[in-house]
Amino acid sequence: MLKNIAIPEEVVEIISTLNENGYEGYIVGGCVRDLLMDRTPQDWDLTTSAKPEDVKKLFKKTYDTGIAHGTVTVILNNKHFEITTYRIEGIYEDHRRPKEVTFTNDLEEDLSRRDFTMNAIAYHPKEGFIDPTGGIEDIKRKSIRCVGNPHKRFEEDALRMLRGIRFSSQLDFTIEENTLEAIKTNAHLIAYISAERIKEELDKILLASYTNKFMLLHETRILKFILPEVDKCFTVEQNHPHHVDNVGIHTLKALEAVDKILTLRWTMLLHDIGKPEHKTTDEKGINHFRGHVEKSVELAEKIMLRLRFDKKSMNHILKLIKWHDSRIKEDKQSVKEVLYHIGEEAFLDLLKVQAADAIAQNPAYYQGKEDKLKNLYKMYEEIKAKNECFTLKDLAVNGQDLIKTGIKEGKQIGEILEYLLKLVIENPELNEKETLLSRVKEKYSL
Repeated sequence: MLKNIAIPEEVVEIISTLNENGYEGYIVGGCVRDLLMDRTPQDWDLTTSAKPEDVKKLFKKTYDTGIAHGTVTVILNNKHFEITTYRIEGIYEDHRRPKEVTFTNDLEEDLSRRDFTMNAIAYHPKEGFIDPTGGIEDIKRKSIRCVGNPHKRFEEDALRMLRGIRFSSQLDFTIEENTLEAIKTNAHLIAYISAERIKEELDKILLASYTNKFMLLHETRILKFILPEVDKCFTVEQNHPHHVDNVGIHTLKALEAVDKILTLRWTMLLHDIGKPEHKTTDEKGINHFRGHVEKSVELAEKIMLRLRFDKKSMNHILKLIKWHDSRIKEDKQSVKEVLYHIGEEAFLDLLKVQAADAIAQNPAYYQGKEDKLKNLYKMYEEIKAKNECFTLKDLAVNGQDLIKTGIKEGKQIGEILEYLLKLVIENPELNEKETLLSRVKEKYSL
């Protein structure tokens, strides 16, 4: 811990400017935590005894970030630094933000209102660390502990519960016992948090290095309130030769197995959420989940609308969920048909999704599934290398060519192009303009 402390010259200049004008100034929060963990901070936040209007007078380029809460952003060398005045927060009325804030001249009062001890440490190049809550020791112990009474911290701002789990998944820290119990007790308060902020935290958890920590969302009951459709999966066993875990554990294993790309992570999280409603058991005691794919698509769409996903991401994720359980035949024609239906980008992502799904199933069957997926990818590469047609834009004829043969504009043009594409997918050698037009004239007696 703390092999070296490298602070940007702009940050040193800001602190020096504040000090030279009679004000205190420290770096604070996540960047101090990162320094203590020998990580490179992404952002540098500062706290000061100077009021916002004083900060604005001291620096040439500033803009108001959250002026009501004492935050001003200073621009130096085209870099942005948030500076917040020491403050005490008043009563929280919505379990998210204080009704009012009061500025103070006491750094320790400011640090005492923060969420976790590891984020309640200040640093000054000359004075060193200011750590009134024991955050440095907690970082050494890899422990996430609330500042003061955890129940009060979460009642003030319910998002802190989700942030605690997010930090655990990013840093591989353990949530301290009293803090963890307080999350369980106050889990219902997460309902007061906006969908946008919940999604933002979930995105970070899904992209974190320690995806196994996602289980904390279920164990603390937070998941029950924000993604009840996913939470149910942990209660559904899969007594089937191809599965060894319940739906929830399988989901987390699949999530961990896929690339760290947000759309893929969300796909794996939601791909089987239709299973709880489609579980049946046959006469041999084996479970089946027929129809779960369609239900998963339906529920996933509702979830993504609820969490305000952008349309492009939502459509891509829904497409992958819809196709995740498809059995693609190991021949080039079948590969081209799938490429035509879902597009090249989705096809390549689908192979990743199916690979992750296979990894999370019974390992006894994995090798055969992996071999098949590798073979499908090899066929895709051959199709690309030979420039074989699988989309209308690669067809040797277009609508204008058909019109010139005497076919009227309208629905029939599209139908003929679809017919020709199917023909070319089955017989790549036919993708020549004259050959295709000849087929059209023959079929439609032109």
